[in-house]
Amino acid sequence: MDFYEIDICGLKRKLPYIQIGKNTKIASFNILGDVELVSALAQKISQDLKAVDFDYLVGPEVKVVPLIQEVARLLRHKKFIICRKSIKPYMRSPIKITPLSHFPKHVKPLVIDGFDAKLIENKKVIIIDDVISTGVTMRMLNKLMEQVNARVMGYYVAIKQGKQFDTFDGLQYLAELPIFKTGD
Repeated sequence: MDFYEIDICGLKRKLPYIQIGKNTKIASFNILGDVELVSALAQKISQDLKAVDFDYLVGPEVKVVPLIQEVARLLRHKKFIICRKSIKPYMRSPIKITPLSHFPKHVKPLVIDGFDAKLIENKKVIIIDDVISTGVTMRMLNKLMEQVNARVMGYYVAIKQGKQFDTFDGLQYLAELPIFKTGD
């Protein structure tokens, strides 16, 4: 198996190439289970966010959960918000945003529990994710935050991969990964 080597926050990682289309592959970045990497990323992100005035961290499930939890812990935040990809039985009055028909097929809905929506209403939030590639998830998170009247103060991702469909004011990232074109 071929790997792409990346140096992020002083740590080297070998990322496996994953074929995502007939002529396109990516280096797959996954922080789940990598305690050392999550810790290093969280240290850097929390340092950068110390000077930012915000109330809550918000992110999509599932790969970013350990990172958001560690950033929240380092910043002494007692709560963070995770938007799920489907309505769960525990949710009260969930608010759901569905991908537009022209979005890629892999894009899932995003749902916020009604209790969490009330909690962040009229609050300042930072959206965190592990990777931004097309920007669709970030756009959906932003739209969901608008729906619940939360004010997005910025966006933070570990990896920016390829060119996004949208630009996001205040987008910060720790490393970039290219998208690889194979044979023509």
